[in-house]
Amino acid sequence: MIRKLLRRVFSKPLPDSSSSSPLVIPVATHGVRREQISPCAAKVVAALQERGFQAFVVGGAVRDLLLGKHPKDFDVATDARPEQVRAVVKRSRVIGRRFRLVHAYCGDEIVEVSTFRGEHGVAETDEARADEHGRILRDNVFGTQEQDAKRRDFTVNALFYDPQSQEIWDCTGGYRDLQARRLCMIGDPATRYREDPVRMLRAVRLAASLGLAIEPRSRAPISELAPLLHHVPPSRLFEEMLKLLLSGQSQECLRQLREEGLHHGLFPMLDVILEQPMGERFVNLALANTDRRIKEDKRVSPAFLLAALLWHEVLNAWRQAEAEGFKPVPALYQAMDQVLASQAEKLAIPRRFCSPMKELWALQQRFAHRSGKRPFRLPEHPRFRAGLDFLLLRCESGEVAPELGQWWADFYAADEVARLQMVTPEPRPRRRPRSRKGAGSREAPAAEPTSGRLAGE
Repeated sequence: MIRKLLRRVFSKPLPDSSSSSPLVIPVATHGVRREQISPCAAKVVAALQERGFQAFVVGGAVRDLLLGKHPKDFDVATDARPEQVRAVVKRSRVIGRRFRLVHAYCGDEIVEVSTFRGEHGVAETDEARADEHGRILRDNVFGTQEQDAKRRDFTVNALFYDPQSQEIWDCTGGYRDLQARRLCMIGDPATRYREDPVRMLRAVRLAASLGLAIEPRSRAPISELAPLLHHVPPSRLFEEMLKLLLSGQSQECLRQLREEGLHHGLFPMLDVILEQPMGERFVNLALANTDRRIKEDKRVSPAFLLAALLWHEVLNAWRQAEAEGFKPVPALYQAMDQVLASQAEKLAIPRRFCSPMKELWALQQRFAHRSGKRPFRLPEHPRFRAGLDFLLLRCESGEVAPELGQWWADFYAADEVARLQMVTPEPRPRRRPRSRKGAGSREAPAAEPTSGRLAGE
């Protein structure tokens, strides 16, 4: 009884005379039940509230539940400092430098717990630093729930859900915007984009994947501020690009990126690829295939998709190297290194993706050989299945004859006897003709002298 009383008292924010009260939406209106919340997130919220702290499920999880989607993860926001969260939640650790957070562990699930953030310079002992372009470099300024809501990027991401009362707390009008299917930046859009240019990419991704329209005021500064992406660390660009490609709406996302002029900071060669009719068809097929697999809850390989996006650049560089006199295999490997090095200047593709990408590309050269013993060794390659899917995309786009892809698909499904009948004998190398120079006039070799001992002397 005492715990329930404390929970009711401390789950409500303290009144703040300097700010307006948030809109509290009851469960009868919004329809999100506590049973839809991750047990781990609900457990963390309950533990913090029992200790007298405010705690809510916040952000994308609340937004997705309101849209009828299943959230990929659940985040918690609280007025407890990271060290206090660490003391309450035993299986947890403090992480981060730019943003200090706590990761709470429940089996395989990780719940990210953040402290309410305030305006820059509010706390004397906390740091808030920005570069000359206005981008926030460090932000550990703590504040109130309302300040935290206004520091978030979009109104639909600033909704707080209390699993105990099943109420949604809205400080920025996000619930109204979500009902109207619009995406609105909190505060002045130009200032917020300067603080974190990745928000421009996030606007495109959320609008495309959630079916929202970017509000005109939030959209207006994007084209002008797009060059700020050049100042973002490549690792952050890659992380956001990966989310975009795996959103389930990658085609629409890339279309909007080009429309807003944002793709130049991500894939500098994307325009070159899409200007080629065959390259554009291949990329669109790869994106459509990825979107379909995500909607069907099937496994998706980021390396496969990245390899598809860059394949025609590799193909062009490969042909150019061959024209310069390189043999096919060395020419292909030179082309791979050239394309990946070019991308590394703008988008830091991790090595864990580069290696499988190169393997997929290298397999394409080996698919050209269908005679002798080589076809029997190829299906043993660990990436053969992915390489075959890649080949079939090439066939569907018109780059190579469909007969090649069908042959390999049949060969992969056939038994040993059928495979022996499918392959053609490897042609024997032509024997070099013996030179007939001096033929018929060659003298017999002179007999070697025999020692007297061997002659019986």
